[in-house]
Amino acid sequence: MGVVEEAQNVKIIGGGQQTVVLGHGFGTDQSVWKHLIPHLVDDYKVVLYDNIGAGTTNPDYFDFERYRTLEGFAYDLLGILEELRIDSCVFVGHSVSAMIGAVASITRPDLFQKIIMISPSPRYLNDEDYFGGFEQEELNQLFQAMQSNYKAWCSGFAPLAVGGDMDSVAVQEFSRTLFNMRPDIALSVAQTIFQSDMRNILRLVTIPCHIIQSMKDMAVPVVVSEYLHRNLGGDSIVEVMESDGHLPQLSSPDIVIPVLLKHIKYDIAA
Repeated sequence: MGVVEEAQNVKIIGGGQQTVVLGHGFGTDQSVWKHLIPHLVDDYKVVLYDNIGAGTTNPDYFDFERYRTLEGFAYDLLGILEELRIDSCVFVGHSVSAMIGAVASITRPDLFQKIIMISPSPRYLNDEDYFGGFEQEELNQLFQAMQSNYKAWCSGFAPLAVGGDMDSVAVQEFSRTLFNMRPDIALSVAQTIFQSDMRNILRLVTIPCHIIQSMKDMAVPVVVSEYLHRNLGGDSIVEVMESDGHLPQLSSPDIVIPVLLKHIKYDIAA
């Protein structure tokens, strides 16, 4: 096993000809794909990994300077594909990993057949002609809450993000993976994500993108998916699901898994 594979807990399962790479979002790890994996392993080679900074990775590997931008994570993804000698894949990226995949595809478009984006956003802050869902003051309060009492913040943020009460299995699961992150690393990653603005690179993304979104998501309004669809440089398609929350693959698998399988299998119609 290579250095990158070991650092990011890379796992390869299944034995199909086509490779599907699964990238998780903030506050989770590869366990967020547990409902999807059983439906993929018979037909695809599936690559799982954890982003550096996830609670399952060694915090000593987290370089605060490197991960101040999404490019640091994008280079990690390219490193995994290179080390595994993957020459083409379907990349499924949840939340920030959708943008990480997009950035990586600009550098090496040959490695990506298409990108399936779940709950993606190029910018979370509202702007003059753009509705991202957050004002700067709201983000400042979020960062302050993370700093002052991380455990309490996790308990409050998890049900908001997932969309459900504290007793739901999905909320408990997200709370667990969120709390597994070292608080200073979680704050740094949250600041990188929520303060990022990837709008100016969207036209450089020429790989086909399948944008999948919950009807109700506290982190990403539906209009953001339409913005991506209008501004990406290649073909794209949007599907808004009857699901609730920012982690629909965890909270609403019965709705989301068939949609994901359809987009992984079928390309955008010409």
